[in-house]
Amino acid sequence: MEDKKEQVTFVEDISDTVLTESVNNTKQEVLTTSDGRSIVCPETGRYLSATELYPHIDEKKLLRKMDIRIVPTLALLYLMSFLDRGNIGNANIEGLSKDLGLTSQQYNMCLTVFFFTYCAFEVPSNWVMKKYLSPSTWLPTIMVAWGASMIGMGFVQNYAGLLVTRILLGATEAGLFPGVAYFLTQWYCNQELQFRQALFFSAASVAGAFSGLLAFGIAKMDGVGGLEGWRWIFILEGILTVLVAFLAYYWLYDYPSTAKFLTAEEKAFVQHRLIYDSHIKGASVGGVQFVENTEVDRKYVKAAFLDWQLVFHIINFWGIGVPLYGISLFLPTILRGLGYSVNKSQLMTIPIYITASVLSVIQAWVSDRLGKRAPFIVLGFVLILIGMLMAICSNPATHPMVVYGGVYITCAGIYPAFPGVIAWNANNQSGSYKRAIAMAIHIGVGNMSGAIAANIYRGKDAPRFILGHSVVIGFVCCGIISSGLLMMFYKMANKRRDAELNSGKYDNDSIDELIKLGDKSPYFRYRF
Repeated sequence: MEDKKEQVTFVEDISDTVLTESVNNTKQEVLTTSDGRSIVCPETGRYLSATELYPHIDEKKLLRKMDIRIVPTLALLYLMSFLDRGNIGNANIEGLSKDLGLTSQQYNMCLTVFFFTYCAFEVPSNWVMKKYLSPSTWLPTIMVAWGASMIGMGFVQNYAGLLVTRILLGATEAGLFPGVAYFLTQWYCNQELQFRQALFFSAASVAGAFSGLLAFGIAKMDGVGGLEGWRWIFILEGILTVLVAFLAYYWLYDYPSTAKFLTAEEKAFVQHRLIYDSHIKGASVGGVQFVENTEVDRKYVKAAFLDWQLVFHIINFWGIGVPLYGISLFLPTILRGLGYSVNKSQLMTIPIYITASVLSVIQAWVSDRLGKRAPFIVLGFVLILIGMLMAICSNPATHPMVVYGGVYITCAGIYPAFPGVIAWNANNQSGSYKRAIAMAIHIGVGNMSGAIAANIYRGKDAPRFILGHSVVIGFVCCGIISSGLLMMFYKMANKRRDAELNSGKYDNDSIDELIKLGDKSPYFRYRF
């Protein structure tokens, strides 16, 4: 048992909290805080919410306090990550391939290998962060490593050198996104998650705008120190990443239980709401309110890998990921093919990404308020489909602005939908240990979409890029079908669990046994 100064505080993170004292042959628990306050309502038998236990704590004010200290730092880290991942597209139109003597296939291979190591190291990274190192140590450390890889890219002399540095960049950068995505679930309840993930992910769209602006300015350093302008893009942005990483060692917090900006009662409040309020806020199912499973056991790793719903969530990720990486890697090249100059192509990416960033935050706020995920994801798919059809059906030579408008609409679908794809899976994974692994699998396998996107926009297909646009359209259609099927299966599963509870199937099961089932518990309800 952990420190009992406050039964729900002073632990490493919520996954290590011991909160239950089982009572055989009942579906309820006897829980009290150290000052004698019962966590169970005597009249209804349900678990009291955090606001009922601590009515003097202003929940909205506390959330703002958390947001200010957590989200901006995470957004900055992801901005640097996406900036470093995608700046090769900006460097390429500044002469990277020409100076290194790369063929179109070699350049695409350099894009592709990044995703092989990126995907391979995501699950191990989350496991290391969960098991051995705190977020405030692990995330800045891998950031220093990928910043060094980025600096190294500025000094490569041939295809082999660029290939190796891209492999290293993928391996070192792999842990950030799944690590932060899981990290947020240790601070925020399900119904608050997408908005914070959107704030965090909007850094990706800001990075797109920032990347074009930075590349435009840095390219003016062509010849400084005897180096080409594209080399300075890698070197300066890599140095900036390392500097931000060192600051992150001091800026990042780990978990609510160790956050110095929270009082003891606020720590208890946050942890209580995560464990008791997160899935069925202010309500109960079958007379029992669902409780988060906090057990750490290897069996949950296997459960995550064998979870049927992950297949559909990965397809949804691919449906968003292929157009996302296609745009982030090749947008300057696509715009260059419309007949615009290199400088104008760089600058024309800025309004696209800024608009996408604003729409991401707005849509996420509405999604959290309504408690809906799937409808907004499908809306994103539809917008991508419309945008890609505009681009593929238009001749860039005669209607360049129609193609540009199509790309604009495509981004308006991609960036707002992506946080929803991540949040939808996170909302339907219960048990903090299983969720950590399942989210890493989802993001890891899903990011293989980047390897696909890196090879569909070929130089010989310019300026129409019919193959690339067609592949994107195909994956988007798969995403729409997958989302529809997943909603149907979730509804069926929820109805089946209602029927099983009403039939008394689980009347003889202890509360501990049911909690350990996680999202397979009859008291868990899938969200869509």
